[in-house]
Amino acid sequence: MPSPADARYSDSHEWHRLAGDVLTLGITRHAVDMLTDVTYVQVKPVGTRVNAGQAIGEVESVKATSDVYSALAGEIVEVNTALNDDPSLVNTDPYGKGWLCRLKVSEPGKFTALMDASAYDGKYPA
Repeated sequence: MPSPADARYSDSHEWHRLAGDVLTLGITRHAVDMLTDVTYVQVKPVGTRVNAGQAIGEVESVKATSDVYSALAGEIVEVNTALNDDPSLVNTDPYGKGWLCRLKVSEPGKFTALMDASAYDGKYPA
């Protein structure tokens, strides 16, 4: 299954969607497949400022716990609280209901430097 074309991707397997200066972030299907069943998601609280490349939280699965990073700097403005009750949304719908957080980014122009879907899928085939 190809990665959605409306997002950009990082080598640490996060997807990023930008609408104005608000970035929605989650982990890719490739990451989900490597982790298997996600059992817990923790994201830093709303109001936290993060630098590009800084961890915004972690995803725990039956296999491992992995940090999740934002490729852009900004402030967390929303956390997907539905994952508190149902972290499996990350497994079943990683590009939709399984999003992790939203950030108001300080430099939205840097979004285009991330990999597009074809570059990501070429580097990390399903």
